[in-house]
Amino acid sequence: MPKVKENNETEAKVQEMCTLEHEQRIAQLTTLSEVGKALTSTHDIKEILSIVMEQIKDLIKPSNWAMLLVDEETDELYFEIIVGETAENLKGIRIDMGEGIAGWVAKEGTPELVVDVTKDERFSKRADMISNFTTNSVICVPLKTRGNCFGVIELINTVQDRSFNEDDLRLLTIVADYTAIAIENSRFFERIQELTIKDDLTSLYNSRHLHNTLKVEVARARRFQHPVSMIFFDLDHFKNINDVHGHLCGSKMLKETADLLLNHIRSIDLCFRYGGDEFVVVMPESTKDAAIFVAKKLRNAFKDNAFLKEEKVNAIMTASFGVASFPTDAKDENDLIKAADEAMYRVKNRSRDDVEEA
Repeated sequence: MPKVKENNETEAKVQEMCTLEHEQRIAQLTTLSEVGKALTSTHDIKEILSIVMEQIKDLIKPSNWAMLLVDEETDELYFEIIVGETAENLKGIRIDMGEGIAGWVAKEGTPELVVDVTKDERFSKRADMISNFTTNSVICVPLKTRGNCFGVIELINTVQDRSFNEDDLRLLTIVADYTAIAIENSRFFERIQELTIKDDLTSLYNSRHLHNTLKVEVARARRFQHPVSMIFFDLDHFKNINDVHGHLCGSKMLKETADLLLNHIRSIDLCFRYGGDEFVVVMPESTKDAAIFVAKKLRNAFKDNAFLKEEKVNAIMTASFGVASFPTDAKDENDLIKAADEAMYRVKNRSRDDVEEA
């Protein structure tokens, strides 16, 4: 009888373990299904990353984890997300392609499970030394679409007294596949959005986006009782560049004008190519005096700059500027454009190379 009882207890324990494992699998599949639905239902990259953070935390329970993306210009990995006790210490750190386990996975495009990093020659101690941390085990999987790896997800240690295992690797690989698709879709969506609001030649915003932006900024200015100002300017004698040096040089000068413009305004100001050789700067929460100051600074920047250096033209270009502000000079967004445009044309008709206020 004791032996029969012992067998029954063993069978019960096995049954209990099978039931528990089955329930865990169902929970994992349910979670993965929800991850897939969530990630493919949004184009917001911040929302995508937030979903990934939560699901990795719930599914695998790592101590620390990071998402690293490839900088295509430098061919280095940078930390897009870092979660864990040493996160602050690692911000700004860059990893060479092939360096450490993350660099190796990014280079090879192959998932990797390292139960004990002390036994893996690929492991780099650099991050641990910087963050005063000890890495024991690692899972790292590539973020790949169309065969190209653009980053990795790396989990370091677990919050439980165990090492990562093959089940964790499989789960993370599935999450990474969903994430890669979602990030690629987000990038495509952003690119499509940019094509509708950006000027192809200069990469500044286009005139269609100007009207939409102004409508929002004027409404905000009206609500919060602060001004919004505009600088409208036109290049002087731009036609001569096209006539003498050709349209390719003319296009290049417009691109260089956009670059000069972006280098002389605040980060919160918005730049637009209005059409031809006309440009607009929208300055939220700025008085007319502030806009006049910026317009004069831009005027001097034009006069001090030699355009088309690579083409050996070294052209000196001037511009005519009109400045207007809401609500001082206009009752709505259309009035604001009109007031700044008319001020600019008064300069064109008088002397060029000057700043005029509405």
